[in-house]
Amino acid sequence: MNNKLVLWSLTVALGGFLFGLDVAVISGAEQTIQQLWSLSDAMHGLAISIALYGTVIGAATGGFFADRMGRKRSLFWVGLFFLVSSVGSALANDVYSFMIFRLLGGFSIGASSVIAPLYISEIAPPNKRGWLVALFQFNIVFGIMVAYVSNYLFQGSGNPNDWRWMLGIVGIPSLIFTLLTLAISESPRWLALHRSEERRVG
Repeated sequence: MNNKLVLWSLTVALGGFLFGLDVAVISGAEQTIQQLWSLSDAMHGLAISIALYGTVIGAATGGFFADRMGRKRSLFWVGLFFLVSSVGSALANDVYSFMIFRLLGGFSIGASSVIAPLYISEIAPPNKRGWLVALFQFNIVFGIMVAYVSNYLFQGSGNPNDWRWMLGIVGIPSLIFTLLTLAISESPRWLALHRSEERRVG
């Protein structure tokens, strides 16, 4: 099997790691956030769960953007949105800006759950497609585990802003993922479909 295909699959599978990391990391910050901004139970619930609303939107529209923009470009924007969301959430000074950034992160989670497996399935040889696509699912679980370990380590630091570090740490793999997407090739299937459509229009 072509080593490039494995490398590109591993790169895109990092989207699953960001998925799991971003979903789970909020668990260590949610109580501090409620106390910091004196949130009611209803507002607290909305602030913590709003990423899930973004996830639904991202999952519902991810395929559309992948078809219109291409898999590679869509994955780049997913990584960039993860980066902006993590840094913005960590630096938020009020609950409303926090929710906007978390909503953006949720959108990235949903979009990555569609686009990343789609890309891997389109570049993988038929006899290796199963385990290469499974890398994405494995990385989701791995990301969740890393989030809990990371939260544990930051909680023991004694820093009152430890919750910001918990959320901001997602920015590091987000930046790596975003940069690595620049090195992958566009999906041959998308290129073939796009050229076919151009010929029909022409």
